Amino acid sequence: MKAILLIFLASLFLMPEMALAAEQAHDAAHGDKIDLTPHPAAFFCLVVFVLSYIAVLFEERTHMRKSKPVMFGAGIIWVTVGFMAKDYDIDHHVVREAVFHGLEEFGSLLLFLLAAMTYISALQDRHVFATLRSKLVQSGLNIKQIFWITGIMAFCLSPIADNLTTALVMGAVIMAVGGNDPKFVSLSCINIVNAANAGGAFSPFGDITTLMVWQAQKADFFEFFALFFPAVACFLIPAVIMSFFVPQGMPWAMKQREHIKPGGKMIIFLGLLTITMAVSFEQVLGLPPFLGMMTGMSLLMFWAYYIRKISKNRDKDFDILQTVAMSEWDTLLFFFGVIFSVGGLTFVGYLELASTTMYDGWGASATNIALGFASAIIDNIPVMFAVLSMDPDMSHFQWLLVTLTCGVGGSMLSIGSAAGVALMGVGRGQYTFFSHLKWTPVILLGYVAAVWVHFVVNSHLIHD
Repeated sequence: MKAILLIFLASLFLMPEMALAAEQAHDAAHGDKIDLTPHPAAFFCLVVFVLSYIAVLFEERTHMRKSKPVMFGAGIIWVTVGFMAKDYDIDHHVVREAVFHGLEEFGSLLLFLLAAMTYISALQDRHVFATLRSKLVQSGLNIKQIFWITGIMAFCLSPIADNLTTALVMGAVIMAVGGNDPKFVSLSCINIVNAANAGGAFSPFGDITTLMVWQAQKADFFEFFALFFPAVACFLIPAVIMSFFVPQGMPWAMKQREHIKPGGKMIIFLGLLTITMAVSFEQVLGLPPFLGMMTGMSLLMFWAYYIRKISKNRDKDFDILQTVAMSEWDTLLFFFGVIFSVGGLTFVGYLELASTTMYDGWGASATNIALGFASAIIDNIPVMFAVLSMDPDMSHFQWLLVTLTCGVGGSMLSIGSAAGVALMGVGRGQYTFFSHLKWTPVILLGYVAAVWVHFVVNSHLIHD
């Protein structure tokens, strides 16, 4: 905090330079593209963004939830942008439009994830995951077999649902099966994050980033399936290596057999129906997926009402609105801070500068591979949001490459994807940023293999 205040105060002593910068950029402010980067306070925005992310990295030690610093940083960035806009004589409506553009992006993401998280909480309440754990234990599977089954299920489910929902489901199973074994929980969560991100990379509905690319019409629906073999390589190589370090033994002993509570099987069906509606609304009707998710959530609310009416006293408190309150709000607010911080830096002009430096200077392939590493630090959603904002002129091969790298690159760090961020909440204290960081070199091998397979298998798309 002291560092932020010192930087801000230092910028106040640069008023003459600010005036000169405003004069130099006055024409740009009234043109097609706004460039505020010459303003000294622009660098302050960049510093705030970096400091807020450093605070996130130290969440495990400070015990301060990750949403707080990024939300605060987003607010500081946009306040600074507001003052810079006055120096550049930029109309208030231009700034407001930029803010509301970010709100549109965040609102769509919020409603989609809120519906998904509500379904997960409802399934937990109906003991669906506890019953799954019970069946896994009773089937005689050992810890290593469960490690592989949850990873394969995550890879196969994420293209149908999405990587966040899949990770939450599999994470709940892992905690139910071996929550008393930190090493097993950590390795399994890393495997699930990597598998879910890899599986979500070859489907428009598997990840928010792939959905964004598809909605932006940068690739056709069936073109995403060209990433299947790169995704398989990305999942299998780290999974094979990590499997040698999974502890031996059986899941912890169960005192009693679990059963799905009344209404649980219907909630499973409604969940699948909700996913189908989200897909159909987008593909058939051209409506945003979150509308299908919220419609499905309303069906869940009706069903919860029915359960309360027909049940005895034990289910009188099954209220979906209470379930909504139990959602991972720290995760949802974290994305608010991220999207609005990136939006502020976009308005300042840093993304335009980055596009010119990287895509025009380094070339599309090197840039798109590098962005995979960036997504591990910044999170893949804002990175893809930034790329789409840059809108570089690229072939389908390159758009698929950046979709792949941003999707699976986020697996290198726990904060690099929605799946990792969510599982840090599920496995709090056992799956952490630093426990994931120990296996980053292994995940990197899968990342390199995925990129190599893409260049080998999909080379025919380079000139498309």
